[in-house]
Amino acid sequence: MLNLLYDFIPVILFFVAFKLYGIYVATTVGIVATALQVITTRIFKKRFDKQQIITFVVFLFFGGMTLYFHNPIFVKWKPTIVFWIFGLVLLVGGFVGKKNLVQRMMEKVVQGKAEVPKRAWATLNIAWISFFALMGAINIYIAYSFSTDTWVNFKLYGILILVLLFSFLQGMYLARYIEESS
Repeated sequence: MLNLLYDFIPVILFFVAFKLYGIYVATTVGIVATALQVITTRIFKKRFDKQQIITFVVFLFFGGMTLYFHNPIFVKWKPTIVFWIFGLVLLVGGFVGKKNLVQRMMEKVVQGKAEVPKRAWATLNIAWISFFALMGAINIYIAYSFSTDTWVNFKLYGILILVLLFSFLQGMYLARYIEESS
């Protein structure tokens, strides 16, 4: 839960900067905040977080395009691109090795508490792929169909709520295996 909140710090700073100063200052703040997040993770955890690196590179590119062309549509594409990259990584990762990426990431959480069958891990992997694909599509729909103000509100509130809800549902799905193994 703390990781999720930590990951949302640049989004929150982007949101505040947008409300106070507009999209271009918010874009700059978002890029800088994401860069600082990557650096602080490296300093305190002694490693780079791949998700943060992907987010930073995409933010730098699309945010840079927004600033250069003075057009907010580029930064609005950033969440979609990040979601779709994550989904693609999970899809490809499902064919590499004996375990899919969701299983590799989540096994540490349920280790010793549950015996989760391979089929359940495959279902979770597909669920996350679908979630990321859908989130990307929803973001781009809102980016083109609504005002920038509405999109920024969705970027903070909508995405946060949907990620929390989906994570909760994933926990409920895994809980049945924890109960079965107890």
